[in-house]
Amino acid sequence: MAISKLKIPKICEQCGKPFEAKTVITRFCSTTCVNKSGKEKKREAKDAERKQSILEQSTNQIAQIQTRPYISIMEATVLFGISKDTIRRLIKAGKIPAVNLGQRLTRVSRLHIEAMFTEVVLPEEPKEQPIKLRYNESECYNIAEVSEKFGVSPSTVNKTIRRNSIPRRQVGKFVYVPKEQIDSIFSIK
Repeated sequence: MAISKLKIPKICEQCGKPFEAKTVITRFCSTTCVNKSGKEKKREAKDAERKQSILEQSTNQIAQIQTRPYISIMEATVLFGISKDTIRRLIKAGKIPAVNLGQRLTRVSRLHIEAMFTEVVLPEEPKEQPIKLRYNESECYNIAEVSEKFGVSPSTVNKTIRRNSIPRRQVGKFVYVPKEQIDSIFSIK
């Protein structure tokens, strides 16, 4: 059998060190890195399997919790994603009915909590969109022109534009504002 004279520069997928591979499909620099990679894959598969089993168990528990009319405070925190302190505060304020069956046996009404946290009214979106005003550069002043024409500082012009909600458009380093609105504001002053 002939020995390959290829020396392909590659980087090991496990340790990240550069090495010279003798074949195109070589991925690791040594058998140590191959073994480490195999162990990591097995560990990741085991973790994924464990997470899946935990997820199945928790879905079964949540399904059981959802069928009962009264649940514990810890179950309510899991089911609704709110803190224990919030639930206790709502019980103390009388917003959630609760039954105390003994020490650490407080049960709250699941239906009342659902009614409290699921009613979300979204505001209707406005049907008409505001029309953006389009001005040509000939119909506009830039900030320097306004300050020269009316004898005020550029910072005063900027404050006035913001205060009166005057539309402005930036082109490059210049900010343009409509002449008619600027003239109406500064002619009064």
